[in-house]
Amino acid sequence: MSDVNHDQPTHFAFDEVSEAEITKVLAKYPPERKASGALPLLYIVQDQMKRQTGSAWVPTVAMDVVAERLDVAPIRIYEVATFYTMFNLKPIGKYHLQVCTTTSCWLRGSDDVLGACKKAAGIAHVGGTSADGLFTLSEAECLGACANAPILQVDNDFYEDLDGPRTEALIAALRRDEVPQPGPTNGRHGSEPEGGRRVLLDANAGAAGPQKG
Repeated sequence: MSDVNHDQPTHFAFDEVSEAEITKVLAKYPPERKASGALPLLYIVQDQMKRQTGSAWVPTVAMDVVAERLDVAPIRIYEVATFYTMFNLKPIGKYHLQVCTTTSCWLRGSDDVLGACKKAAGIAHVGGTSADGLFTLSEAECLGACANAPILQVDNDFYEDLDGPRTEALIAALRRDEVPQPGPTNGRHGSEPEGGRRVLLDANAGAAGPQKG
């Protein structure tokens, strides 16, 4: 648990919203297999911390509460929380900027996206948080949207087809508490080719013609 921030709360209890989610999660497993709910319960903790504090993270005391709820040793939950990078073990900014820098995104300009995040958010290095507490910057492994590279994940939303200026505009909107529509940022629809379709342009192509008697 060496990565865990030492400024930890001393108490955590699931709120009403979280309890409702936990009921749904645990209903998916037989009672003797409820330990399988570790991942979703940690997500529930992180979401609750976001609601209550503005920072999405998982305190150690909350891991202990999850372990008690699932009837497992706390170390079982620590192992999960420290293995998966989607769980934050210390407070982060209001908006978590996660830049994919693996092959497809790098070839398509993720360096420009990363540089724009540093410039617009006021963060000197990956892993840092801006002085105003609004942004935390991380590098992410493949986010699974290579056809729309480069990708920036902001909290649970994905912004695609980015470049430096569009990234700066996105961060400027977030500063105004405006959350732009996720998806492609260059005007294309989904993963269609840039500039629109190039084949099957005739809407009637393939339609059955008049039948001869």
